[in-house]
Amino acid sequence: MASTAAGKQRIPKVAKVKNKAPAELQITAEQLLREAKERELELLPPPPTQKITDEEELNDYKLRKRKTFEDNIRKNRTVISNWIKYAQWEESLKEIQRARSIYERALDVDHRNVTLWLKYAEMEMKNRQINHARNIWDRAITILPRVNQFWYKYTYMEEMLGNVAGGRQVFERWMEWQPDEQAWHSYINFELRYKEIERARLVYEKFVFIHPDVKNWIKYARFEEKHAYVGHARKVFERGVEFYGEDYMDEQLFVAFAKFEEKQKEFDRVRVIYKYALDRIAKQKAQELFKNYTVFEKKFGDRRGIEDVIVSKRRFQYEEEVKANPHNYDAWFDYLRLVESDGDPDSVHEVYERAIANVPPIQEKRHWRRYIYLWINYALFEELEAKDPEKTRQVYQACLELIPHKKFTFAKLWLLYAQFEVRQKNLSLARRALGTGIGKCPKNKLFKGYIELELQLREFDRCRKLYEKYLEFSPENCTTWIKFAELETILGDVERARAIYELAIGQPRLDMPEVLWKSYIDFEIEQEEYERTRNLYRRLLQRTQHVKVWISYVQFELSVDVPERIPSCRKIYEDANRSLRNCEEKEERLIFLESWGDFETEFGTESSQDRVRKLMPERVKKRRKLQAEDGTDAGWEEYYDYIFPEDAANQPNLKLLAMAKLWKKQLCDEKEPEDDPDKETDENETES
Repeated sequence: MASTAAGKQRIPKVAKVKNKAPAELQITAEQLLREAKERELELLPPPPTQKITDEEELNDYKLRKRKTFEDNIRKNRTVISNWIKYAQWEESLKEIQRARSIYERALDVDHRNVTLWLKYAEMEMKNRQINHARNIWDRAITILPRVNQFWYKYTYMEEMLGNVAGGRQVFERWMEWQPDEQAWHSYINFELRYKEIERARLVYEKFVFIHPDVKNWIKYARFEEKHAYVGHARKVFERGVEFYGEDYMDEQLFVAFAKFEEKQKEFDRVRVIYKYALDRIAKQKAQELFKNYTVFEKKFGDRRGIEDVIVSKRRFQYEEEVKANPHNYDAWFDYLRLVESDGDPDSVHEVYERAIANVPPIQEKRHWRRYIYLWINYALFEELEAKDPEKTRQVYQACLELIPHKKFTFAKLWLLYAQFEVRQKNLSLARRALGTGIGKCPKNKLFKGYIELELQLREFDRCRKLYEKYLEFSPENCTTWIKFAELETILGDVERARAIYELAIGQPRLDMPEVLWKSYIDFEIEQEEYERTRNLYRRLLQRTQHVKVWISYVQFELSVDVPERIPSCRKIYEDANRSLRNCEEKEERLIFLESWGDFETEFGTESSQDRVRKLMPERVKKRRKLQAEDGTDAGWEEYYDYIFPEDAANQPNLKLLAMAKLWKKQLCDEKEPEDDPDKETDENETES
């Protein structure tokens, strides 16, 4: 930018492009690259070959060449490639001493350069300068002991020279630096090439402790096995298992150990190894172990052995599940089914005790439902499988003490305990248990179970007392009243049963009064007390005018074989028709009239049938407006309504509509339009 005299900066002008049209000749990047490539092919001719004919000319050539190398080195001493080229040129002239001097000068510049040491030592070896080469390798491994290439080259040189002791000495020096695994394997292979088994074993002993990987222990054992030292191989595996202990167990070691024993035909040892490992290694880390164990049992075991493998695998899975969530009772149930199928009572006891120890943390019945079944299954196992009644009793009692009965209870548990005591012929304990349950937390199921027990024992006086207590606890339960009355009926005490029914229908609140009345009526019919039955129907009709009651009343009268039954039924129909005129449910009234019509068709005359026919309603279609929940208009709905003639006589508006309809029909008949669609009347015109 330029600045003016006032100190303000002035922006230079930019030349405007006058012609923005594309050039006629377009050059692409591809063309440029192709041309550059083509020009590379234009190679210069090689320099002419120089021939040296005498010693003076040779010395002159050497002087020039050395000066060139020295100049390059002087320009940049750190470029090691210049030193190497210089030394290799001197080596090509058989000037070994000069080349050696150049390498030494280069090492003074960069003694940590790996390539420089390698080239230097290779030069000495090619020229059979063995001691010089040893000297260089010693210096190299002393200065750079972590460069494995030096060690490999040094040991290889000694081995090629047949100096086994020297090579071993180099390896020993190398192993003191604890190199990687491949170096140890090289040392072991070196000893094996000269049949030094004992020395190789000593190397392995150091190796497995410096690199304590499972694969190295396995290699050590296979080395012993390969050389037919079976006892040594077994000891190596055993030492490996002890070395890792139970905290760092690995399935690969046990799999290899088991396969080794399998090769030796020691099948019992194999089975013990697999079971020992499966009992101690976590499920997610033992997949390969399970697989190999299953294959082994399929090859050499029986059906029981294969089942044991599967059981062990599933046991590990369930253990992991219950450890992750101890209150997952479904997992406990699956686990218990597994151990019960295994048939070991001690393990079943242990798992049951662990399961019931996980009490639900919240005192709500929905959280306890699954948990209680653990106790029930435990008690059933002790009674049916273990055959230990005393232990079963302890399980039931411990469970009943654990449940917070003030908040909720489980009638099923009380009943199971009582039934167990009955099976043990301890009626007093069974009654005491049920009595305690009713006293602490009365429930319908408890009462029913206790009553059923006493009925089976034919203790009817106890049943009466229990029914009385039950009705004091739940007087609105119609089923209880009915069962109590049925008991008295079976015992032949009809008056007591009738008194129970009378007490029942006199209760202010009942859950199913219609069932109770029906049972009472059926009871009187069975006793052939027809007059009492009629009185019951009349009393019931004073409480309800339901159409089914009227129809049932008529059917009862028809069932009584007396001469005046038809007039009695007709009178009931007449009374029902009068009482149902105010009924809002028109469909029920229609059902009643249809029943009356069927009765007259079977037992009546033409006049009586015609009378009922006149009472039948007319079915009309109407529309009504619908409203949504928010009060907005939701459209219209069509429905059917029934207009009874007796109701129409009291509604003059309906007569007026009927006359209007008749007038319109007459008007249409006068016009007599054959194809006029207005000829048909719409039923919707009956709407007001």
